[in-house]
Amino acid sequence: MQRLRAARRLIAHPSSSAPFLSSSISGFTKQLYAQVCLDSRPQATAHACFKSVAESYAEVSRGNCGVQFRCLGTVAATRNPLFSTVNDDDVKYFIDIVGDKNVIQDEDRLQTANIDWMRKFEGSSKLMLLPRSSIEVSQILTYCNSRSLAVVPQGGNTGLVGGSVPVFDEVIVNLSLMNNIISFDKVSGILVCEAGCILENLISYLDNHGFIMPLDLGAKGSCQIGGNVSTNAGGLRLVRYGSLHGNVLGLEAVLANGSVVDMLGTLRKDNTGYDLKHMFIGSEGSLGIVTKVSILTPPKLSSVNIAFLACEDYFSCQKLLLEAKSKLGEILSAFEFLDINAMDVVLHHLDGLRNPIPTSGHKFFILIETTGSNELYDKERLEAFLLSSMEQGLVSDGVLAQDINQASSFWRIREGIPEALMKAGAVYKYDLSIPLERMYDLVDEMRSRIGNQANVVAYGHLGDGNLHLNISAPQYDDAILEQIEPFVYEWTSRHRGSISAEHGLGLMKANMIYYSKSYETVQLMTSIKKLMDPKGILNPYKVLPHTIVPQNSGLEH
Repeated sequence: MQRLRAARRLIAHPSSSAPFLSSSISGFTKQLYAQVCLDSRPQATAHACFKSVAESYAEVSRGNCGVQFRCLGTVAATRNPLFSTVNDDDVKYFIDIVGDKNVIQDEDRLQTANIDWMRKFEGSSKLMLLPRSSIEVSQILTYCNSRSLAVVPQGGNTGLVGGSVPVFDEVIVNLSLMNNIISFDKVSGILVCEAGCILENLISYLDNHGFIMPLDLGAKGSCQIGGNVSTNAGGLRLVRYGSLHGNVLGLEAVLANGSVVDMLGTLRKDNTGYDLKHMFIGSEGSLGIVTKVSILTPPKLSSVNIAFLACEDYFSCQKLLLEAKSKLGEILSAFEFLDINAMDVVLHHLDGLRNPIPTSGHKFFILIETTGSNELYDKERLEAFLLSSMEQGLVSDGVLAQDINQASSFWRIREGIPEALMKAGAVYKYDLSIPLERMYDLVDEMRSRIGNQANVVAYGHLGDGNLHLNISAPQYDDAILEQIEPFVYEWTSRHRGSISAEHGLGLMKANMIYYSKSYETVQLMTSIKKLMDPKGILNPYKVLPHTIVPQNSGLEH
């Protein structure tokens, strides 16, 4: 009877709605770090091949990594001595290319560009360049390559793994002035634009033309499409529209030597040779700087429905996803989850939000979105699915958004979690892909390890198996970090997951790549990097392990 009452309210809701530093380090872990150290050079790394992960993490936690930013569990690099330092002649040359006002040496503007959104990683660049075209990017890289000046490409600087900020004094090449929409075909839905276009601006532009971006992120107001492509950003609707590997039809990129590679195709089918664009999607600016993108955009559909549901256990969340895929099929466009800890953080730190489900005791919450072309049919289909789910005991309570304001408030809860965590204090963030049936086991085990030292918060894209694991504390604490790392990476590897689902590796996880990729795979990646960027000037110290990339190979004075 209680479930039936809950079901009726759901359909007709009113609009007011073990210690880390132990001696038992696994042989697997030691093997990983042995692989990392195969090609180590004293000048190329700070940790110089520790005997075990435990020793390397202990060294980092004691602050002996000798770098210019907070380590936070990352085995950090030291500056490659074969890279040059910017001098006055360099600055004059860059002024000739981009103009005086687009050569930034102002300390205040550089301070913002040198530090990431999380305020964890901070470089010391003295120079930021703002090119206005691919030609200017080409001229910049041609010169930097000849001078062995390291470069970090930068867009909206919304990354979470230190991939878009300098590590040391790299020249920042910021693409924000390259923000033009080049063309849009209303028949095919193919958009061609420059890399500096802000995602939210593209969403608004397409909305006015009856289309949508296949990508939607909480950071859409700041992130840029070039950065999205370079990190293969996933976002909220990947379950419906897939990844950028499927939606990006072509791109233009500038290589380290200044060559402009035009792969800006707009064809759905093109099997002429290797599809090289995929090397740049997700390579985080380490193989070339993406300057233009062509992307397939779906038409905007008129019927959008959003439900906010409560589940009593994680098993019910899994079963609900299976039911949603089966019963909702092609109209399912988002399936997001958050646990009670995430809900509490949002309600406590963000103004104007309330729990859409006033009854207490719920441990998990699910946000489901459907998008289709027949409003009556879609809503009936969703309501039938929800009623069936409640009768099966998968959903204990829930509400359907009755208008756009209520729908926005539901999304605000889910998208506001990162902001709320920042306001709560220090946060250790992990972006993981884990087989669905084991995903929340990691959260439970982390809570057992952390105890009352910190608040373990879990949310993410359940529809595509992406867990955002966050450990929130009043301040950063080595004792907490030692309980988290490398345990979180070892656990993920043991269960055949990925240590980076959508955020990339950046600086934070470059040395952790072996937890997800084989030694042979990483060696092949390294060979590609050396072929395309022999001097290693593009976004150095990122993506690949610092110890196996021969940073003196091919460098010339």
